[in-house]
Amino acid sequence: MTELMKDKYYNHDTLYDLASRIKNVYPPFPIENFVSDIMDENWETLELKARMRQITVNLGKYLPNNYGEALGILDQVVAGFPAGHNDNALIYFPDFVEVYGRAEKDWDLTIAALERYTKISTAEFAVRPLIIKNEARMMGQMAVWARHENEHVRRLASEGCRPALPWGQALTSFKKDPAPVIAILEQLKTDPSLYVRKSVANNLNDISKTHPDLVAEIAKDWYGKDKHTDWIVKHGCRTLLKKGNREVLGIFGYYDASSVDIQDFTLESNTIPIGENLTFSFTISAKESTKLRLEYGVDYIKANGKRSRKIFQLSDTVLKADQSKTYTKNHAFADLSSRKHYPGVLSVTLIVNGTERGTLEFDLTK
Repeated sequence: MTELMKDKYYNHDTLYDLASRIKNVYPPFPIENFVSDIMDENWETLELKARMRQITVNLGKYLPNNYGEALGILDQVVAGFPAGHNDNALIYFPDFVEVYGRAEKDWDLTIAALERYTKISTAEFAVRPLIIKNEARMMGQMAVWARHENEHVRRLASEGCRPALPWGQALTSFKKDPAPVIAILEQLKTDPSLYVRKSVANNLNDISKTHPDLVAEIAKDWYGKDKHTDWIVKHGCRTLLKKGNREVLGIFGYYDASSVDIQDFTLESNTIPIGENLTFSFTISAKESTKLRLEYGVDYIKANGKRSRKIFQLSDTVLKADQSKTYTKNHAFADLSSRKHYPGVLSVTLIVNGTERGTLEFDLTK
């Protein structure tokens, strides 16, 4: 059985290691009390972020009350890790700053600490309350970080201001007006680090869900000038591509595919037990040379009985005139932590350059 992330990251051994590292630089630190207070009677029921916050709260309990003095101790602990060490489990360092460093008088201490700690474990969640509290000042800081020499700090400039960061506080003002975010992304659109570029693309994709026309305009302006930016644009437009946005499809050369024919779209079986694979196949042919984005949509049944479509990419290819190609695809219906399947009549739909080209129904059974 796969070990849960919350158990891998936060368990007795990892907590004891943290406490020992602190005690090495701050002898009064009570290892046993710290660990036992964290792993209380509710510990097993807590999910990942709740466990992380429980660690943070107990750091505040057992470190000095003076914020600057506590940061000095944590700095020494962080310095004890190997150069370049980065671990998502250590996110309680920036979380400590988020919880205890919100006072106006501590602004400079907090900004400097977030810059240091994001290099060892991302501060993307910790900066969001600061943006909400003082947007103009914090976005000014993000602009400074966007020019930083360290890729983790530059990534923070983008990731921290994503309007809809998963697991993070929503930045509702940026959902309404993403202009301050776009200004940051402009600085990072040619960044040499893939780590940073992924964040820029994800941020752009967030914005596309509330401002599709704006992102389409940005895509047209950015595309074709730099290979790094081109990757960002395509990845950042993935939701618009899946929605069949004609303007965005055209940017990447996916034009009308009326000269393309679909033949023999069939299912291997019309009945699929949950846990098994759906297998479908088809042949596609072109009368003239055509660049193709091939996708398929599965209309799942939700717990409430309603249908919900998820789009999957099959291929990105070019068919020459009078060329044909046959595809066979297996699609798994195994239950996952992120998706539970419900029995009923489902369907699979072929999509060519954003246009539906055939739908087949099948029974998903228990």
